[in-house]
Amino acid sequence: MKIWIASLLLMTLPLYVQANSSEEPKVDPATVVAYVGLFPALVGNFGTGPRLKFFKADVSLRVTGAEAEAKVVHHQPLIRNQLVMLFSQQTDETMAAADAKETLRQAALKQVQDVLVQEEGAPLVEDLLFNNLIIQ
Repeated sequence: MKIWIASLLLMTLPLYVQANSSEEPKVDPATVVAYVGLFPALVGNFGTGPRLKFFKADVSLRVTGAEAEAKVVHHQPLIRNQLVMLFSQQTDETMAAADAKETLRQAALKQVQDVLVQEEGAPLVEDLLFNNLIIQ
C-alpha cells in the first residue's frame, strides 16, 4: 500500500511543479481593451418649445491599445463638445422613439469616430456605451 501511495505522489509531482513554475502569459499592450470614461457626465438641454428638456449622459468609449487610449484622452474636450452638440440637436420625437437610445448611441459613436479621423487619421474608438442616460 505504501508503494502505491508513493508512486501516486511521484506521478503527480510533475503536474504540481509545472503548475507552480508557469510564467504569466505576456500581454501585448497594443491588444489590451480599455474603456475611457468621459467624466464628468455630459449635461445639457434639448428640444424646442416653451419647456426645455434636459439630458444627462454618462459615456464610456471602448478602445484597443494604450496608444489609442492616450489619443482619445488627449482629444476628450473636443469629443465632449461634439457629443453635447449632438445631444442638444435632438427633438422630443427622436428622444421618445422606442429605439431612441440605440439610435442616439450609434449617432454618437459615428460623431466620435468622425472627430478622431479628422484629428488622428483613424477612428480609434470601437464602441460607445451609455453607462447611464437620463432624459427629463
